[in-house]
Amino acid sequence: MARRSRDEDLLMEDELTAAFLGEDDMPMATDDPGTAPQAAAPADEWDEEDAVPGQLAVDVYETKEKLVVKARTAGVNKHDLDVSISDNTLSIRGTLSAGTEDDVENYFVQECYWGEFSRSLALPVPVKEDEIEAVLKDGVLTVSFTKVKQDTVKKIQVL
Repeated sequence: MARRSRDEDLLMEDELTAAFLGEDDMPMATDDPGTAPQAAAPADEWDEEDAVPGQLAVDVYETKEKLVVKARTAGVNKHDLDVSISDNTLSIRGTLSAGTEDDVENYFVQECYWGEFSRSLALPVPVKEDEIEAVLKDGVLTVSFTKVKQDTVKKIQVL
């Protein structure tokens, strides 16, 4: 198995960073490999109005009769969820509240995402938009759709 050089690993990390950040948000590159890149803006200059909602991770699968979308939404109240469908595109929006922590002076680690999240996805198969069930149970949102039955082969008459 071939090993990648450190430069190739850095390139992959830069590509991954670029996938999640816009070009304006990318760290500045340096010519000196011993020098750490400078951040685009210090954390204290972050403007919450410019914040992008977190993207909800989903699983999408089908059974013989149904198309199912599952999303981990632990800690979200069902009243804080907005689930809608339009033109075979499912949209899920919500807010994950961390509660009030007014007495916090300093975080040592803050990895959990709190705030607004959303996800829109084109459904991979046609569904009956009037036969949808959404259930929030044990922190998992499950949206089930009845699939539109389609003939596997349709004969077309040539004129």
